[in-house]
Amino acid sequence: MATTKKKSDGKRSQKVAEALRAELMNMLLTGQVHDPGVQSATVSAVALTDDLRLAKVYVRMLDLSASPAARAAMLKALERSKGFMRRELASRLSLRYAPDLRFYWDDAIDRGREMEAILREIEPKPGDDRKQ
Repeated sequence: MATTKKKSDGKRSQKVAEALRAELMNMLLTGQVHDPGVQSATVSAVALTDDLRLAKVYVRMLDLSASPAARAAMLKALERSKGFMRRELASRLSLRYAPDLRFYWDDAIDRGREMEAILREIEPKPGDDRKQ
C-alpha cells in the first residue's frame, strides 16, 4: 500500500525559515547591511508562518552583557534595514513574496542563565547535613 505524501509533510515553512536565517546571517556577517547599528547582530532563529508571509526573526548581540538600551537600538536599526533585507531575501531565495520581517530579542540564553543561577542557589553544599 503506497502512502501519499501530504503537501504539509516536510513543512516547507520550516525549510524556508532556515534558509532565511542563513541568508540574514550572511548579510549581517559580510556587512551587506550598511547600518552601523546592526553590526553586532546575530540571528538565532526564524519562525515563519505556513503561508510564508510573516517571519519572526529572533536576534541576539555578540556582546552577551549588552544593555537594554543597546538591544533596543539594535532592534531599531534592524527595522530601518528591513526593506533592503526583504528585497534581498526575495531575490536570493526566489520567493514570490518576501515575508514581512519582525524582529524580536531572543531571551532564551538569558532565561537559561536565570535557571542556572536558581539551581546553583538550591544545590546542596559539600558538608551540608540535609537529607535528600
